[in-house]
Amino acid sequence: MEWKNIYRGMMMGASDVIPGVSGGTIAVLLGIYDRLIAAINGLTSKDWKKQLGFLIPLGLGVVIAIFSLAKLIEWLFEHYPGPMQFFFLGLIIGILPNLIQQADAKNKFTLKHIVLLSLGAILVGAMGFLQEADETVIETITLSTYILLFFSGFIASAAMVLPGISGSFILMVIGVYYPIMGAISNLQLDVIAVVGVGIVIGIVAMSKIINYFLKNFHTGTFSIIIGLVIGSIFVVFPGWPTTAGLVGASVVTFATGLGVAYILGRVEYKE
Repeated sequence: MEWKNIYRGMMMGASDVIPGVSGGTIAVLLGIYDRLIAAINGLTSKDWKKQLGFLIPLGLGVVIAIFSLAKLIEWLFEHYPGPMQFFFLGLIIGILPNLIQQADAKNKFTLKHIVLLSLGAILVGAMGFLQEADETVIETITLSTYILLFFSGFIASAAMVLPGISGSFILMVIGVYYPIMGAISNLQLDVIAVVGVGIVIGIVAMSKIINYFLKNFHTGTFSIIIGLVIGSIFVVFPGWPTTAGLVGASVVTFATGLGVAYILGRVEYKE
């Protein structure tokens, strides 16, 4: 078992709770994205047991983060949304040099890769113009509600696997983010189970598609991934702070994000 993956999973799980931040982006920041996709795909192969040592600690970390940090993260984003978003901006910007180096962009990228990178950035950046649904509460649970929750989990998890695309933001657009977060906070097991099944199936399905492109079009796929991560900068950016206090807090959190990114680059990408 790769128990080190628990902290990696906690970082991914914490990010998945936050609208605008993608767990896939955090996997890229941690330098485990390729391996994560390969491990998920390996679950349906004859070597599935080998993948569990990587995935079980990672999944455990995700679950711990979602259930233990959901309320804290909600509180932080309710009271300090700007500084929190600047922290993630620092993370994303700080790790880009390592990501570009990992892709060997200097030697491998051609004009078509720059075009693919630009398209990926535009695709995610355009999500910033999507309208979030109003905060809603599901008061009665019917069969149609369960179906909605299942497909919401499926669509959001498919997005989570893609760096730069926030599954939580997709849930907000659909209009089920707040009910699902409430179900997690209140341990509403039926809702959690239905959404959970949708998430698992969505992750497996999307990972198979990504794995195919990583194997057959690695440089092109990586250029799109870098573009998706760059595009997430525009989605996460909350606007310039309007008070001196917020400016100071945002500078500190942004610098902290850059520092964490630097440490991750030294630890994760140098292994």
